[in-house]
Amino acid sequence: MLNDMQLRVLFFGVLRDHFGPEEVLEQFPGTNVGDLVRYYRVLSPELGPLWEKIAVAVNQQYATASQELSKHDEVALLPPVSGGAPSPIELTHDVIDAKKITDALKADEDGAFTVFDGIVRNNTRGRQTLFLEYSAYDAMALAQMQQLAAEAIAKFGVRDVAVVHRLGRLEVGETSILIAVASAHRGAAFEACRWLIDTIKKQVPIWKKEHFVDGAVWVDGEPFPEAIVPTV
Repeated sequence: MLNDMQLRVLFFGVLRDHFGPEEVLEQFPGTNVGDLVRYYRVLSPELGPLWEKIAVAVNQQYATASQELSKHDEVALLPPVSGGAPSPIELTHDVIDAKKITDALKADEDGAFTVFDGIVRNNTRGRQTLFLEYSAYDAMALAQMQQLAAEAIAKFGVRDVAVVHRLGRLEVGETSILIAVASAHRGAAFEACRWLIDTIKKQVPIWKKEHFVDGAVWVDGEPFPEAIVPTV
């Protein structure tokens, strides 16, 4: 049965890529939040496990699946964005504790677990490195990392992802970025991990300054994708 609702439905993160920023849903087969999520899940089954982690807000308040919807409600579908344990997505000035992060992420249902540990090396093209200095457009960088983590889960069907990037001064041998991926299968875990580091380096606004014994330079990053660079 189609019910006349005229809901304003908002989409965020990876959901926005599939449905656009918002739509007015005049009718759908159901009456509550759970029915609405099932409706969109049928429309985009390729998002797979991500649907199990969607939160919903009704009129800017988190809602349960059983909450009834009313005409003209504003409903927001929210993919995972939390940087909390056990799957941190965060920027930090502290030393990255790889063991703590990976131990918290692992679960009994995982058949594969991949880790990318980016480490400060002691030289670049023959020049001795003293230390690195990372800076970021913090709010945007964190939002981008959260979105990419959610997208990796949907795109590769992995169970969970952790991404932690260090900021500030880093000494030789310290971890600059840690990416961990938990999955039932090794192929998906490897692919998601590689895709995450490659995409983060291209899209997330984090910059690196390398300090040598004979000077310092800002490192040229990979170019942004053409789609996000405005034409001037």
